[in-house]
Amino acid sequence: MEYEIVIGLEFHVQLSTLSKIFCECSTKFGAEPNTQVCPVCMGLPGVLPVLNKKVVNNAIISGLALNCEISRYCKFARKNYFYPDLPKNYQISQYEDPLARKGYLDIPANGSTKRIGITRAHMEEDAGKLIHPEGQPVSYVDFNRTGVPLLEIVTEPDIRSPEEAYSTAITLKGILEYLDVSDCNMEEGSLRCDANISIRPTGATELGVKTEVKNMNSFKAVQKALEYEAARQKKILTEGGVIVQETRLWDADRGVTRSMRSKEEAHDYRYFPEPDLIPLIISEEWIEEIRKNLPELPTQRRRRLQEEYGIPEYDAGVLTASRSVADFFELAARKYRDPKIVSNWVMVELQRYLNQEGIDIRQCRITPDKLVDLLKLIDNGVISGNIAKDVFSEMFRTGDTPASIIEAKGLVQVTDEAALVSIVDKVVAENPGPVADFLGGNERTFGFLMGQAMKVSKGKANPKILTKLLRERLKKT
Repeated sequence: MEYEIVIGLEFHVQLSTLSKIFCECSTKFGAEPNTQVCPVCMGLPGVLPVLNKKVVNNAIISGLALNCEISRYCKFARKNYFYPDLPKNYQISQYEDPLARKGYLDIPANGSTKRIGITRAHMEEDAGKLIHPEGQPVSYVDFNRTGVPLLEIVTEPDIRSPEEAYSTAITLKGILEYLDVSDCNMEEGSLRCDANISIRPTGATELGVKTEVKNMNSFKAVQKALEYEAARQKKILTEGGVIVQETRLWDADRGVTRSMRSKEEAHDYRYFPEPDLIPLIISEEWIEEIRKNLPELPTQRRRRLQEEYGIPEYDAGVLTASRSVADFFELAARKYRDPKIVSNWVMVELQRYLNQEGIDIRQCRITPDKLVDLLKLIDNGVISGNIAKDVFSEMFRTGDTPASIIEAKGLVQVTDEAALVSIVDKVVAENPGPVADFLGGNERTFGFLMGQAMKVSKGKANPKILTKLLRERLKKT
């Protein structure tokens, strides 16, 4: 039997604010455990929460960018459950009346665009963090995250493959970064993704029994976990078994999902209206003011880069996937004659080193101005393209200017024809076979001879002058 995969995603996005959602405690990452807490976020008796307006503002911005309906009236609810990292034994969230609902997100899928529905986006507070030291029979609790503002974004079960799930996550992350409502740092927990997945016979309309997959610390991990889980469920059904509704953890080391607990239903949380917070009334004027000031989003920027800089659609798509990468490209492209060359260096050379080091472009020592300086040195014949790659590598490592690196390493390109003629003579004399092949009509052999000449010059020869001299020499042979 053929099966269809059905996936829905839940994102927990930490909204960028200086203080928590219901108190004045800092949200700064990396503080000593349990130093950013107070009676409010610890749920001590006699305290009352006060809603942070910046949280609401960022949530409305996100909802509008996701094409959601913004509720003029919404309220908070208590989600009741017991867990060691939840000091109040309940989480202030939203249930029946979320801030935003009925939106959508357009993602690239199979060479076209697919629309993924957004069920809801609601505000809530984060829980604390459990720490389990390896090899120790104890667990610690850090409550610094307790009360950190979150926006939970829930998609419709419109996703039909792990690849589409990855595309959805990447697209959403890009939008949130452009909005500047979250830094979306998965390593620091600013963006977390859970997935609900089920399978059903192809053509069926009823949903199958779903499992929720957690503990995925990257979008590639989301894709891999869903690939494994889809195969696991298909195997169970093929062998006549039954899927159990449960929450499973992704074990990245073993490449498998593991059962964690049975999956709760909404009634298990005993939701009821939060008695300490009045309903939130959002004026139409507030919504429209935010709508007027929405920034340029990835799709809009992608089109503009194509039109303004004349780069291909593929390049524009790669560059705009990250706001900081697109910013870097534009700053450089405005100061250089050919935006396509800038695009190539950013997408290939720069991205390669960023990936190797596992850092964001904002942490890179190479600035747009330094990249432009390097490209102009190539144009002016000071260095060759190959030497430029070596210089670029040193720029990435040290942050030094290309001119200082070239001077320190003696990498100035050789343009003196007399010096290059001797190199050409040496290559022709030492390679009689390839020379004979070229003279016999094998044009491809010329590339080999050029390569040998560049090797002799240690990559410093001006390629245009060297090509001219080599062809002139071969004609005389």
